[in-house]
Amino acid sequence: MNNLLFSLAVTFALLSVQAVGGGSAILPEMQRQMLEVYHLPDHDFARIFALGQVAPGPNMSMVGLLGYRIAGFEAGIVVLLAFFVPASVLCYYAGKVWDRIGETPWRRAVQDGLAPVSIGLMSSGVYAIAKTAATTPLTIGLAIVVFALVLRTKINPSLFILGCGVFGGFFLPRH
Repeated sequence: MNNLLFSLAVTFALLSVQAVGGGSAILPEMQRQMLEVYHLPDHDFARIFALGQVAPGPNMSMVGLLGYRIAGFEAGIVVLLAFFVPASVLCYYAGKVWDRIGETPWRRAVQDGLAPVSIGLMSSGVYAIAKTAATTPLTIGLAIVVFALVLRTKINPSLFILGCGVFGGFFLPRH
């Protein structure tokens, strides 16, 4: 059990510092690790991800549920700490340096370079979750409808997630 906790801590600490652009940037790698290393089925990962999107607080708090699902309560706590502490420390010190360099051309160049990288990484996260969750004509259609509604309305996306969860509870088969 201690080896498993250590392995989870290392995995999530490394994922933590790779999350350029936010947590969704590392979803493909996180999903791969959960499936290949910890044998968590893709549908469980997708469900935990969806729950993380509607739960209050940071959406990446879902990592605690991943740890819990893999090895229980203790693992959930270890994973939460491993995921949030390294990134928080890194952001704290990077913020100090960022403030110190001010509005230099170098800072602007770094920001301009990181923007497309962040968008690309986040898009890969969307693709990874969509590949797992949208597997039937009904779920693909639902994803397209929700995507269109999110683009065309100002309705809170959490309401779409909640509505689709209720819809899925009644109309989609259970695993």
